[in-house]
Amino acid sequence: MSKFRRLSLFLLVLLTTTIWLAVIFYPNNKLRVIACDVGQGDAILASYANVQILVDGGPNSKVFGCLSKYMPFWDRKVELIVNTHPQKDHFMGLIAVLKRYEVQTFMATALDSSTQDWKALKSEVGSRGVRVFNSVSGQKLRIGLIHLDILWPSGEFLSENLTPNSNLTAGESANGSNAVLGAFTSKRDPNDFSIVAILSYKDFDALLTGDVSPLQERKIVGSGMVRSVEYIKVPHHGSKNGLTKDFLDAASPDVAVISVGKNNSYGHPHEEILKMLNDKKIKILRTDEMGDVVVETDGKEVWID
Repeated sequence: MSKFRRLSLFLLVLLTTTIWLAVIFYPNNKLRVIACDVGQGDAILASYANVQILVDGGPNSKVFGCLSKYMPFWDRKVELIVNTHPQKDHFMGLIAVLKRYEVQTFMATALDSSTQDWKALKSEVGSRGVRVFNSVSGQKLRIGLIHLDILWPSGEFLSENLTPNSNLTAGESANGSNAVLGAFTSKRDPNDFSIVAILSYKDFDALLTGDVSPLQERKIVGSGMVRSVEYIKVPHHGSKNGLTKDFLDAASPDVAVISVGKNNSYGHPHEEILKMLNDKKIKILRTDEMGDVVVETDGKEVWID
């Protein structure tokens, strides 16, 4: 066989392989919500067509493998990262994501942290010129066909519990798009500031909760912003100080996802939480038992991979 024919055959095989890979990985018209198995932490990828929203990044770089698995191989852009609060089990993996993907917008609360890991994340966001958006309840965002309604933290809570850093410049605020990452400090538990949001696609709603605490859950329920959803990410990895009955009643989900490390030292998820969910006949999906938890929807029907 001549060199020309061998080269032609090689190029034909390469083209055929590329086409089939594109067919296999090309996004369909369904939304995927993937709770990535990152151990004792949170990382949830919402993907529709060529739009990706990543909520938290887990405690390590395992989230990068999850993105590589579920995003089309040619797509190197994440439209939105949401960091619910500045604790390592929720933000550490985002450093690896920022280094490997183009990130358009980084959403967080205005809360800062003094840890070196958090400073490394802030440096990565700043050096890449990523737009920072500080969230507050009542905001409504649309990314492609995905909608995001912010339920917590409230503006009142932020104004009462945040103190500006000394390096805050004129015009920078605790919420909105004219923001920097971690411009305010607080003596309160960072969990109290966890972003809580409803992610929607057509008739499908997913309640994403970070590590929100029971006291804040009661305030969210009292605000009337919680509505019936199909999916809930159980707060704080199934801790007994996470999900409350009133919050669960208001959300009335069909599926409850618990992102938790296998044989973790905290005893998560706690029996009280599992009993609460079982008593309401809510289907429980756990990353320590299933690995990545993949829920897919066309906006009406819901499938669990």
